[in-house]
Amino acid sequence: MPQSFVYQALPARVVFGAGALQQLEREVDALGARRALVLCTPDQRHTAEAIAQRLGSHAAGVFDRATMHVPIEVARQAREVARERGADCAIAIGGGSTIGLGKAIALDSGLPILAIPTTYAGSEMTPIYGITQDGEKRTGTDARVLPRTVIYDPELTLTLPVALSVTSGINAMAHAAEGLYAASGNPISRLMAQEGIRALAKGLPGVHANPLDIEARSAALYGAWLCGTVLAQGGMALHHKLCHTLGGTFNLPHAQTHTVVLPYVLAFNAPHAQQAMRSMADAMGAHGDAAGAVWDLAHDNGAPTSLRELGMAESDLDRAADIATERPYWNPRPVDRAAVRAVLQAAFDGVRPA
Repeated sequence: MPQSFVYQALPARVVFGAGALQQLEREVDALGARRALVLCTPDQRHTAEAIAQRLGSHAAGVFDRATMHVPIEVARQAREVARERGADCAIAIGGGSTIGLGKAIALDSGLPILAIPTTYAGSEMTPIYGITQDGEKRTGTDARVLPRTVIYDPELTLTLPVALSVTSGINAMAHAAEGLYAASGNPISRLMAQEGIRALAKGLPGVHANPLDIEARSAALYGAWLCGTVLAQGGMALHHKLCHTLGGTFNLPHAQTHTVVLPYVLAFNAPHAQQAMRSMADAMGAHGDAAGAVWDLAHDNGAPTSLRELGMAESDLDRAADIATERPYWNPRPVDRAAVRAVLQAAFDGVRPA
């Protein structure tokens, strides 16, 4: 029998399936929205404009300045545009950068968010937000930032470059990995974590082999959904602390950083999270070696495996270790500066963890 636990289901509506974008107007109406501001990155301006055109008079325009790690200046600009245009809803189409911007608007205004993920980031399923100010990324949790509705349409991921597909998917795996050993985990979230990891481990090689394989794309998106849900339940530990430090302070790319760091954090935590490591390895068909399996998944599918590849300077590792240990997250294995510095060095070197 399972031990005592608490499971809090979050009130998000999910519409999943190839062609699900066709339900957009119905879902906007269900929110009671009449003026939706469409958010995107500059690269996805064309897609966002198509969304706005579909909505016609119910669109409040497009804001296309979403960027990594949600700089506070961009968040303020977006909030002001939403106010000026009388927006009563934000539609965030894209990955974690755009959805994070939507959350920053909602945190200030309470506007409902309709998320349309086109990557496997998973942040659309969480009430966790992050904003970067003065070179440091700060995170928090607030129910107002959880998207009310999420439309998952695998067809929208067909143009996601293979390299980003792989790193985005391993980023999603990181959510589930930490959920497996989280202090606030529970049997339900652990089942979701295992299924999410299994789906991604199956889908990502398929995407790498054939980017137009809709079944592989669907599996990866399904896995990302589950892994994002796990993150909302289980919280974050050392892995996310390191990635928030490397991204917020050193501006390393989000998904790629998660991809590089994850195997080394898993190897560090393995002695203190043995059941979690077995569960993850089993989901990946890896016979007990979760850290090595994640490294192999990245390496075999063309993803970076070292911080050096991402442009990190070895001379900055000491500063990164200092920042990451100033306000550490909970972790199953006790963390001190020397341990963090060693994990960062391993991630910088990029050698497959033993």
